[in-house]
Amino acid sequence: MRRPLAILAGVLLTGAFTLPASAADGNEDFTIKDPRITESSGLAASRQHPGIYWTHNDQDTGAYLYAVDSSTGETVATITMTGVGTPRDVEAISIGPDNELWVGDIGDNDGVQWPYVWLYRLPEPGTLKDQTIRATQYVVKYSDGTRDAESLAVHPKTGRVYIIDKQEDGGHLYEGPAELSPSGTNVFKPTTPVDLWATDAAFSPDGKTLAVRGYLGGIAYDWNGGKLKRLERISVPLGQGESASYSPDGTKLMLGMEGAGSAVVAEDAPGSSDSPSGSGSSAASGEEGGGGPSSDLKVGAVAVIAACVVLFGLRRLLRRR
Repeated sequence: MRRPLAILAGVLLTGAFTLPASAADGNEDFTIKDPRITESSGLAASRQHPGIYWTHNDQDTGAYLYAVDSSTGETVATITMTGVGTPRDVEAISIGPDNELWVGDIGDNDGVQWPYVWLYRLPEPGTLKDQTIRATQYVVKYSDGTRDAESLAVHPKTGRVYIIDKQEDGGHLYEGPAELSPSGTNVFKPTTPVDLWATDAAFSPDGKTLAVRGYLGGIAYDWNGGKLKRLERISVPLGQGESASYSPDGTKLMLGMEGAGSAVVAEDAPGSSDSPSGSGSSAASGEEGGGGPSSDLKVGAVAVIAACVVLFGLRRLLRRR
């Protein structure tokens, strides 16, 4: 989503996170090379095509999805969705059971406060080639009014769909009906708070952990049947971080950025012995990605940098006005 903080941070730091392509199995850093993909806002690891990640632009000229080979960074297939309206602000993608792709047209870039948003569902193709696939479109409303959101997560076992709204002081996890209706309105209801300005979320392959990321940090939650329990902080690359996906084997959390030639950075998955806060000591912290004294210093340093970027950007904007 276009925000002064995100844009400025992205411009300053894009070069720092441009990394070489690697990892045929999809669990190492790579760079998206397709010049058409300038606003990669969602990321989902394919389960039937090793090393392939699905992504899309924030706002595109059509209803497109791109299959990116993480071993090369190149796009190997472009899907054009039919059966849907003109996308407004596509912010997220997730893969549910039976290799179905779920796409969230749930953002609000222009502050319109849409009375409803859309989800699209389509089968992931068995053959990776440029093709047109008909999708099912679902109308979604929130029980407590309009929301801006960028995080969509489909539970890999139950197939239930969840959205997290995007608010600077933290949002909520919204749960959809057990079965969505393509002909009626699907009402999503808030179930539990999420202590983050969320830009994306992803379930672990076993469905036991929900990872939520923001611009400055992230939080891993024990899914606990939807009654979230905070586990640990997640370190994220600083900048316009818009996407998150687990690697297919669940060992890495893949964190993407917006911008041309954007990087996808692999971090150890939450709960692994190599993750920064594997002990879960951050459970009592209310800060974004909070942890013990060491992690607090890191988060503090990031916050100082981000604050400087914000102040600099705001001063320039005010001068122009």
